[in-house]
This record gives sequence, C-alpha cells and structure tokens, in this order.
Amino acid sequence: MISPLIILAIGVATVLFLIIVLRINAFLAMITAAIVVSLLAPGPFAEKIARVAEAFGTTCGKIGIVIAMAAIIGRCLIDSGAADRIVRLFVNVLGEKRCPTSLMASGFVLSIPVFFDTVFYLLLPLARSMHRRTGKSYLLLILAMGAGASITHSLVPPTPGPLLIAELLNIDLGIMIRIGCLVAICTAVVILAFIKVWSRHLDIPMRPLEGMQNEPEPLADDQLPGLLASALPILLPILMISSHTVVSTWADQAPEDAWIQGMRQVTAVVGNPNLAMLLAAAVALCVLWQQRRPGRQQMAAMVESSLMSGGVIILITSAGGAFGAMLKAAEIGPAIQGLFTTEAGQELGGMKLLFMAYGIAFLIKFAQGSSTVAMITSASMLAPLVGSAESLGYHPVYIATAIGFGAQCGNWMNDSGFWIFAKMSGLTEIETLKTWTVTVSALAFVGLGFTLIFAKLLPMI
Repeated sequence: MISPLIILAIGVATVLFLIIVLRINAFLAMITAAIVVSLLAPGPFAEKIARVAEAFGTTCGKIGIVIAMAAIIGRCLIDSGAADRIVRLFVNVLGEKRCPTSLMASGFVLSIPVFFDTVFYLLLPLARSMHRRTGKSYLLLILAMGAGASITHSLVPPTPGPLLIAELLNIDLGIMIRIGCLVAICTAVVILAFIKVWSRHLDIPMRPLEGMQNEPEPLADDQLPGLLASALPILLPILMISSHTVVSTWADQAPEDAWIQGMRQVTAVVGNPNLAMLLAAAVALCVLWQQRRPGRQQMAAMVESSLMSGGVIILITSAGGAFGAMLKAAEIGPAIQGLFTTEAGQELGGMKLLFMAYGIAFLIKFAQGSSTVAMITSASMLAPLVGSAESLGYHPVYIATAIGFGAQCGNWMNDSGFWIFAKMSGLTEIETLKTWTVTVSALAFVGLGFTLIFAKLLPMI
C-alpha cells in the first residue's frame, strides 16, 4: 500500500506540473490529478474511475447553479449600468476627496457577484476619469480599486473559490458571508492606509492605453437604473441566505419551540443558495430589460455567453471538488495529523492549523498562479483535518479565511490578475511587481492577522 503522504505529493505535483510546465487548462489538470490520486488510493479497482466522476457530479450539483447564476448577474450588472450606479453611490456619499475609498468600496461590493477581471474592466475608466478631474494619484486610485475587488474575490461567496471552500469544510454559507465580510472590511481599512503611504513613494503617471485614442466618458446619471434596482441583485441573495443562518442558529437554541422549528423549514427553502441566486438573476435580467430594452435574441445571446463563461469556472471548481474527495479517499487527513502529533499525543489544532492553511495556500498560489486553484487544492488537503469548533477552539470559517488570504499572497507573473492589472493600467512589469504584487501580499499578511485576532475574540464555539 502506498503511503498517503506520497499520494498527496504525487497529486499536488501532477496539478503543478500540468499547469506550470505543460500549460494545460486548470480543469484538465485538476481532473487528471483526481484520477491519478484515485488510482493510487485504497478501494475496489473497478470503482476507481467511477468515484471520480461521482465526486465531480456531487460537487457540481452543490455549486453549479450558484456559479451559473452569479455569471448572469454579473453580466447584467455591467450591461444595465447597475454596477456604475453602485460606484456613483459611493462617490456621492464619500465625496470626490475620498475617491480612493469610493473605488475600493465599489470593487469590494461588486466583486462578490462579479469576477475580478470584469470588475477591473468596469472600474478602470472611472479611476482614469477621477484622476483627470481631481488630480488624485493615479496609482493610488487603481491600487485601491484592485485591492477592494481582490479581497472579496477570495473570501465572500458566491465567488467560486470561497464557495467551494465553504462546501469542502462544511461551513454554512451565511456564516461564510458574514465572517468573510467582517474580516475583509477590517483588512480593507488597513490596506487602504498602506496604499496611501506606499503610492507616495512611487511616481507612476497615467499613460494612454494601447489601442485607445479617445477614452469613452461614463454615462450620464439619467441613463442608469435606480439605486434599489441596481443593488437588489446583490442584496437579495445575501439576505435570503443569511435568513436561514439566523433562524437555524435560533432554532438550535430553542429546540422545543414549534414555531421556530417551523420557520426553519421555511427558511431552508427561502434561504437555499440555488433559489436565492435564481431569483437574483431574474431581478438582474428584469433590470437589464427595463433599462436597455434588448430584443429576445440579444437577451438570449447575453445569457448564453454568460453561462459559457461561468461553465468554465464550474468545471474547474467541480474538478477541484473531485480532487479533494480522492485525497480524502487516500486517507490524507490521518497521515497529516500523524505528522503533527506530539509525543503526548496532542493533535494539530488551534492557531497552528490557521498558519498551516495560510502557508499551503500561499505555496500553491505562488507556484501555479491561480488563486481559485490554490483555494480549492488547499481546502481539499485540509478538509480531513478540520474538526468541530470545540476541538479547534474556534469556528472552521477562520480556516477558510486563512486559506483565502494565503491564496492572495505572492501574486506575480504567473497569475492572470497580474497581467490584467499591468496591461489595463498601462504599467510595466517591474512597476506592477513594485505596486500590485506588494499591495496584494501586504493585504494577505494583514488579513491573516485579523483572522487570528477574530479567531481569538470571536471564536463562535
């Protein structure tokens, strides 16, 4: 029988080799690694390929609808002008003097249902317009904007990475959203102060973008949807999902109360992430139709292209779930626990596991570039080690945030986000390393600090 640790090393090496050396698509790399691990793991030989497909289908069934609906919502927010309206809300509330805070807050909110690259494309023209109008540092504006989007990308569902982490670690989505937002907001406040100081030491001007002679000006206010209609596709699923979390917690504390137990049955349906995201997508489509009046063919084409984009993410995420299931079948958890067991028999736990989660995510991220792959792989490896809140000394959601921040650290040239920031902002590779890489790595360290603090002060045991 092959040692579980050797199987783990082979599985991770397979992922990294296929992605880094052979430049194979992340889905093919993850599903190949899952098959390799399954073939090496214990179990009936006739079932070793079938169980990979079964695990893939199980994961897809849990997160596929949510990601598909998020893709539609994100596209509708952009095309209808709803995302632009949300940005202008922050600018109006905070004022142009605080436009870095406005852009960071906009990126923070929009990156929950919208993928990072799309948020960056959306906000960049606004950042350039603000720079021309206010004279604020261009570097400060784009770093604030990118950092805000980057934080929630790794911490707050329905973004694919944190969504699957919550699934793998058996964390309630409502709790993942609440704690993810809490830790993310605290981190954003500190990192904005860091960006303000760091940008003063770097003199990088705003340059004309390649292939753009005349940059388009933002739309007038009367061409944008209302604030409630713009925010509803984001707020609705958060409120619906959180309602079940709140009622379930209440019901656990009052098991004899028939009314509360009945409410739990209702919120189990109302707060189901699939239903919540479906209703949010319907609202987003209605806002788009009301604002732009596209024809049926245009609407169908938009939905189809959104689902194609989301489909790639679903495949990668589900393959990651299959990879994690095969690692569990290989009995990786007990083997890793054995490495960290003291002579007295005390198992790995407490703050050590948080540092371990952060370190594993960082190493995988630095090696292969994708934050989502790093989060999925790390959560898959650590899932067998994560016990109850009582055994850990804190809620497992903090392991999820540690993984999320670890997957942000070391963002460099093998990450697509690095090139999106560099090329869209008009920076050179060296300038991007000095600015974006430093900022996101600082963000990751600060986030780990807040994760440790809240795990002590708010353990939720």
